[in-house]
Amino acid sequence: MSTTFKVDQQVVYPTHGVGQITEIKERMFKGEPTPYYTIYIEVSDMTIMIPVNKAEERGIRAIVPKSEAEKALKLIEGEYEVAPADWKMRYEMNRQLLLKGSVTDIAQVVQTLYHRSKIKELPILERKLYDSAIKLLVDELSISLKKDRTHIEEMIFERLETEPETPEVEEEAPKTVEDDFDAGVDEDDIEVNEEG
Repeated sequence: MSTTFKVDQQVVYPTHGVGQITEIKERMFKGEPTPYYTIYIEVSDMTIMIPVNKAEERGIRAIVPKSEAEKALKLIEGEYEVAPADWKMRYEMNRQLLLKGSVTDIAQVVQTLYHRSKIKELPILERKLYDSAIKLLVDELSISLKKDRTHIEEMIFERLETEPETPEVEEEAPKTVEDDFDAGVDEDDIEVNEEG
């Protein structure tokens, strides 16, 4: 039986959290032997069985490598799009991103809802979505970056509170009377004026 994941591998299940494949076993389903992943989600002390052929459809994926985790952290401190004012539209948009489940999608949900919460308190459903996204991001990044959850939380909030970088503009030196005189005048003109 060929499967994408292996026993003891840690995976992300977007609607539930980070879990570990504890076994891959065939079970009878509608009279057919069907391979299932058994995933243990530690944070909720829950065991879930998913048919192997439905895992991708449900968004189950491997923990991202360190480079992807660092990219998600960088995204959090970058510029962000202002979320729609209509909370129902915003909720659905962010819920869909969370269901897609890539680490950058999760980071985007965290970033958007964090900044929105600084403007106005989030409605209950949206607050739950934000809390789920934070938990999921912290869990995955702590495994990927091999750091404890508390340290990862600090890293995330430190970046969220950083204002996005804006390009520095060089200050011009104060203009002098000579600068004003020379502006738009080339040397040939000056020589002609000196002769005349």
